[in-house]
Amino acid sequence: VQLQASGGGLVQAGGSLRLSCAASGIIFSPNVMGWYRQAPGKQRELVARITSGGSTNYADSVKGRFTISRDNAKNTVYLQMNSLNPEDTAVYYCNFEYYSAYVVWGQGTLVTVSS
Repeated sequence: VQLQASGGGLVQAGGSLRLSCAASGIIFSPNVMGWYRQAPGKQRELVARITSGGSTNYADSVKGRFTISRDNAKNTVYLQMNSLNPEDTAVYYCNFEYYSAYVVWGQGTLVTVSS
């Protein structure tokens, strides 16, 4: 599996961005796709995950502001980010997991939120 992420950029506080991550290659199923982020000087943390069946979970810090979704026909996962604040500034990585034994990371896309 290869992952190609896109959609990062610079946005003002209160703004919105939508990240996309397309998976290609042999897609094992069932699987989980997700978004993680890593801010400067901090550890990588989970933002949101979604199973191939549509179950989701979110970090507390983004609940109510971010929405993860996926299009299984396109093997693509999306992260709609609203009400962004400077604390959301980070490199965002998409992730593909198959029973936790097969894990693939995308290349990361930078999200910068200015105050």
